[in-house]
Amino acid sequence: MIKDFAHRLQNNISKVIVGRETTLEITLAAILSGGHVLLEDVPGTGKTMLARALAVSLGLGFKRIQFTPDLLPSDVTGVSVYKGAAFEFMAGPVFTNLLLADEINRATPKTQSALLEAMAEGQVSADGETRGLPKPFIVIATQNPVEMDGTYRLPEAQLDRFLVRCTVGYPSAEEELEVLHRLRGTHPIHVLGAVSSAEELLNAQAQSREVHLEPELREYIVRLVQGTRQLTEVYLGASPRASLALQGVAQGLAAIAGRSFVLPDDIKKAAAPVLAHRLMLRAEARLRGVTAEGLVKDLLAQVPVPVEAV
Repeated sequence: MIKDFAHRLQNNISKVIVGRETTLEITLAAILSGGHVLLEDVPGTGKTMLARALAVSLGLGFKRIQFTPDLLPSDVTGVSVYKGAAFEFMAGPVFTNLLLADEINRATPKTQSALLEAMAEGQVSADGETRGLPKPFIVIATQNPVEMDGTYRLPEAQLDRFLVRCTVGYPSAEEELEVLHRLRGTHPIHVLGAVSSAEELLNAQAQSREVHLEPELREYIVRLVQGTRQLTEVYLGASPRASLALQGVAQGLAAIAGRSFVLPDDIKKAAAPVLAHRLMLRAEARLRGVTAEGLVKDLLAQVPVPVEAV
């Protein structure tokens, strides 16, 4: 069962990551839905460590790219080099199961866009050839807030390719004390072992897609997504891809909870991580302190929740 699968992963990752239960749950739901994850917060809050612990726990091939302003697209996808009498393609780090794109918004938009085809199609086109990526293929990207020095805003098209965006947040005082206690000696990540495999993950993804969703809940998802396009504070609302993402993450959350059906609360829990990063706010709204997360919260309060007839 997916519940047991998720429980094993959560317990294993908790040996390295203190707290962050909600972030981990949303991340797992996104992976079950076959999507990519964007972790956003200030440096030092555990974004990279969460991605590493997840890769180790899943038993997946793992590579990391440290994004910098001088990184080139070929540094991500690969490049052909002349050997002997012919060119040979040298695969880039994108050819793996789980790719950690660390501080993705420190690279230029051109390099960021090198990931678009890989994230959308699971393939890379280079030198006139199309090469498939291993399955599963997951991108977990970290980014610093765009207000920080040396960062570039991610293009809208790339933001839309991330199934969810999660904010890690600072730990509580108790959690920070626990971090200090655990890191007195060898870091737990160095002794962490796999508790799953690529095959088990692929099976879990297939099972997650079978979680039942009532027609009324599909209509609820559509009303929420269409509602984002009518907000006066945004110039670009969520696309139909967001409806598919919201459905998939809700199914993943239901599966993690051990249910074979989606509840409205699953959709509500998934709404902000799925929708907020897809809303492009008008400049005047940002100046007034309006946030995308706040708009999604207001929308959830306004759109009626389907109720079962008695």
